[in-house]
Amino acid sequence: MIDTFTQATEADLAAVLALTEAAYRPYTELFGAPPLPVTADYTAPIAAGQVWLRRTPQGLAGLLVLERHPDHAMIESVAVAPDCQGQGHGLALLRLAEDLAREAGLSELRLYTNARMERNIALYARFGFRETGRRPNPARPGWTIVDMAKQLSSVAAAGEG
Repeated sequence: MIDTFTQATEADLAAVLALTEAAYRPYTELFGAPPLPVTADYTAPIAAGQVWLRRTPQGLAGLLVLERHPDHAMIESVAVAPDCQGQGHGLALLRLAEDLAREAGLSELRLYTNARMERNIALYARFGFRETGRRPNPARPGWTIVDMAKQLSSVAAAGEG
């Protein structure tokens, strides 16, 4: 078996919750409270086909939560299992987000993250995201959200040389 992407199903809910909690645990400890993806209810996103799983022969390596909007796709979460970090799974999930956005005819990919997640912000910047603003997190007083966006080339343009 090679690494694959599958859409999560209701049967994957416990695994999604466990992976999310484990992936964000260092930030939960740093912040003194869990980041929003840890407390999210994934039932509706799974039912809507918005949760994608990255599977390897060893098991579940990561997940992507991607919402489609009329003019963009929004990455709600990218989480990689702690024992799989540093192996390219996060980048593979970001590439999947790009591919899904392009397939939907969207030209922009957006995400938001905590300003204290500096390593993640740097990774997103290397992947082509640019910071578009900062704002207070209404769900977590005292926390700052960093908004980021990436313009996507069209499917046709990507195939042209």
